[in-house]
Amino acid sequence: MSEKAMEAARMMDMLPEADQNFACEFIKKLVLAWDPDFTKVTPQEAKEMADAEASGFVDESEIDWSDLTRYA
Repeated sequence: MSEKAMEAARMMDMLPEADQNFACEFIKKLVLAWDPDFTKVTPQEAKEMADAEASGFVDESEIDWSDLTRYA
């Protein structure tokens, strides 16, 4: 988690519960406005996906589920 996200979480934790709920809903609206389909990735997520793919990552659609012996 980024330092900014941790700082925001610490500040939210100081609020009364009703205000915490309001802040959470506001953050959800911000995220939806930024990416209504949740398809964008952060630079960190992009790096993690690239690392996973380079490490021998196998896409689920490429697996022969009826014969898993070759993946052992």
